[in-house]
Amino acid sequence: MALPPRFLDELRGRLSITDIVGRRVRLIRKGRGEATGLCPFHNEKTPSFTVTEDKGFFHCFGCGAHGDVIGFVMRSEGLDFPQAVEKLAGEAGMQVPRETPEERARAERQATLGGAVEFAASHFEQQLRAAAGRPGLDYLKRRGLTDDTIRRFRLGYAPDSRHGLRAALEKAGIPEAIAVEAGLLIEPEARDGVGGAAAVRGHPFDRFRGRVMFPILDRRGQAIAFGGRILDQGEPKYLNSPETPLFHKGRVLYGLSHAQKTARETNEIIVVEGYMDVIALAQAGISNAVAPLGTALTEEQIALLWRMAQEPILCFDGDNAGQRAADRAADRAIPLLKPGLSLRFAWMPAGEDPDSLVRAKGAAGFREALGRMEPLVEVLWRQVMADRPLDTPERRAGFRKDLAAQVARIADKAVAEAYRQDVQRRLDELFRPQPKPGFQAGAQFGWQKGRFPGRQPPMPMGGEAARRGITSIQRTPYELILITLVNHPDLIGRHCEAVGEVEFPRGELDSLKGAIVDLAAAEPHLDSKGFRNHLNDLGFAAALEALVARTGHMRFTLPSADLNSAEEGLLHVIGLLREKLSVKPELTATAQALESAMANPGDPTAETTALSRFEAARQTALESESQRRDLDRVPGWNGEDQA
Repeated sequence: MALPPRFLDELRGRLSITDIVGRRVRLIRKGRGEATGLCPFHNEKTPSFTVTEDKGFFHCFGCGAHGDVIGFVMRSEGLDFPQAVEKLAGEAGMQVPRETPEERARAERQATLGGAVEFAASHFEQQLRAAAGRPGLDYLKRRGLTDDTIRRFRLGYAPDSRHGLRAALEKAGIPEAIAVEAGLLIEPEARDGVGGAAAVRGHPFDRFRGRVMFPILDRRGQAIAFGGRILDQGEPKYLNSPETPLFHKGRVLYGLSHAQKTARETNEIIVVEGYMDVIALAQAGISNAVAPLGTALTEEQIALLWRMAQEPILCFDGDNAGQRAADRAADRAIPLLKPGLSLRFAWMPAGEDPDSLVRAKGAAGFREALGRMEPLVEVLWRQVMADRPLDTPERRAGFRKDLAAQVARIADKAVAEAYRQDVQRRLDELFRPQPKPGFQAGAQFGWQKGRFPGRQPPMPMGGEAARRGITSIQRTPYELILITLVNHPDLIGRHCEAVGEVEFPRGELDSLKGAIVDLAAAEPHLDSKGFRNHLNDLGFAAALEALVARTGHMRFTLPSADLNSAEEGLLHVIGLLREKLSVKPELTATAQALESAMANPGDPTAETTALSRFEAARQTALESESQRRDLDRVPGWNGEDQA
């Protein structure tokens, strides 16, 4: 089956040979765009098999096997050429041309169309250097472009004439129908003839007139379309070729043929908004910039960018229009995210674009702006927030819901879970209660880092008195508070003041509370395991072990409980303590007696008496049926197993 060369080139261009080979060979990246591994076509112990992404080529220095992505699939899967092409075309979302007279004619026509566009590109280049092109050349010089840059990007000029290109095409023997199909000429609409005669058409005329011409090249550097900028007043300022069999603007990036080599070598590609941005950056030595063609990035363009670099940098103006363009790009990219594949966003200073910035401050000034780039998750967060008020529970709930809906659009489960975790962390920080002016963690308790005024440093718990001191108070709310904080350290920062308002019985529990708050202030990023390890080092290992043993049946205190459930249980216990226990002075007195007893472990009689008094006072405080019903809301308070 004879397939059109353009079809095969596009097929190879849409596929990553590294990805295809990587399914069968464990590849190790070696530099930019190159990877090595053990050859799948002969037995070897030392890697001699190399894949070069930039060239779309593989080669084994051991057995001599080599070829492109089609050849690899043929060799590795035992397929013939048509079968391999059919398989890869399915992966690339392409339809394989069929060997019919119509398809052969279409392939020949595409080749002819390509020849017509290439001829037009050369014609426009010649016109730029002719007398008629002086306005265009002067414009490019005023924009700071050198002769070398103008030649490298094949810039040209279309004189303000309706038939200049048409005449040149006719002289070269290129049919009008081909020129119209290639988007070079416009065929006028038919109009009724005089006296009822049949409709007639005028002669086709040049599409581009009085414009500086920017050839749009495919990845091989062949012209497939044009963009033209008007010099005088008029609309549109920029005019692109229409969609043709050669050109689909949603699949093409301006400047890619120039940028792809550097992009692969550096694993960095920069997306800017316009032709002149790409050209100005290249002239300044930043040769890895591309631009979409007047539209928001499409899914196909994003996939093309990811073949060049894992995290393309999207560069936007810092105004509202730039923010809207960033939002559109983020919205397109979110469902497509894969592990390691994302976008980054950079913002130009007010009133600047990449072209003006690099002309004013050079490549260093542009790189400085890139240094302030943001990840995609930051743009998503700001996009959903969008200055919305968050001053009521309903509005905050709506914000959470909208964030969750955006994250749910991510198809890849691993990336979606990572986003959920990041968003939850941001929500925790956003809604964490702010301390009062001058507040320092532990200060409202009279504590400083590692010091407890008016008492001895915490002593490791051990012996009969210590055992009785922690176990004789049956399932107290203080134990629930402490173990919940230890197992969910994120709650400490959120509710530090609320915990501080709970007056713990002086002794080991009070000291443990102080240590927990101090540790959270000093090490705010510790997880539950790290938090326990630090508390163990401070001498609270036995106390923690006893707490775990006594409260493990209550689900909201466990490390496995979700944060919302743990937070709800914590706040309920704190609320009950505030409401019920603060009005019972007998509890305060007995708590002080208990502290005194625990401070003198050699006097078991005093300890037993204090514990008895505490239990009696506690029962008195809870004697009303309504109070008992409130307390029974806490799972495990009444002694029932809730696990």
